[in-house]
Amino acid sequence: MRAFLVDRLATDAPVEAMLAAGRFVIDDGTPLSGAEAYAPHTFVWFHRDLRDEPVVPFEIRVLHRDERIVVVDKPHFLSSIPRGRHVTQSVVVRLRDALGLPELSPAHRLDRLTGGVLLLTTERRWRAPYQQLFEQRLVTKTYTALAMVRPELTFPREVANHLHKRRGVWQTDVLADREPNSRTVVDLVEQRGAYGRYLLTPTTGKTHQLRVHLTGLGIPILGDPLYPEVREVDIDDFSTPLELVARTLAFTDPISGDPRTFTSRLAHHWPDEAA
Repeated sequence: MRAFLVDRLATDAPVEAMLAAGRFVIDDGTPLSGAEAYAPHTFVWFHRDLRDEPVVPFEIRVLHRDERIVVVDKPHFLSSIPRGRHVTQSVVVRLRDALGLPELSPAHRLDRLTGGVLLLTTERRWRAPYQQLFEQRLVTKTYTALAMVRPELTFPREVANHLHKRRGVWQTDVLADREPNSRTVVDLVEQRGAYGRYLLTPTTGKTHQLRVHLTGLGIPILGDPLYPEVREVDIDDFSTPLELVARTLAFTDPISGDPRTFTSRLAHHWPDEAA
């Protein structure tokens, strides 16, 4: 078991020290010494030490709250759920404490760098009905983004291609020889000088889909640290947000049957020369 844990976790956790302290345990709470024979299909439980996290200095605005759901305007740079280097600085951890909702959980994904409308369920019993809305593509979503304007491009237009995200690789690949698995309708709705505000309506939800689709048009989203090139950005650098906002969510409530629409109030930061 020691060899297995080292192979899986050595880059993320001090395995030897944690074994010596009895911090790896199996289902019944028995600590592992590491000398045990490897046992496949065994659950091993442990808690990582939390690193110091820079405080994300932006407010989570609650747009709506009722018995079943909480809808918020997630600020840029704040993770939706505890993940990797971002644990206490996440929507779930902040709001579970602030709202007194220990079972609060997001019903869908929103990247850490993307701001805008995020829907969460208040209790475990409501989680499945709202998650299924997103899984079954019964939610209409729109996004807005800032990017350069290319006069030769006409709008609206649909972008469709095959996206593939490789584990451990920052960027998502476009596989030109495969059938499209991602689609986005792109429209230019406002122009200020050389820059424009685009309305994006995706019908699929692949990783980095909107960022890849605009980059493919030659108009990468302003503030993007991954596309078209990967840039090193400090974890506590909040100076340049990705200019991508999850603007609206619309769906029929799976419990009440009522139509629901929620809209983000986040503003874009236009470049000075476009103001």
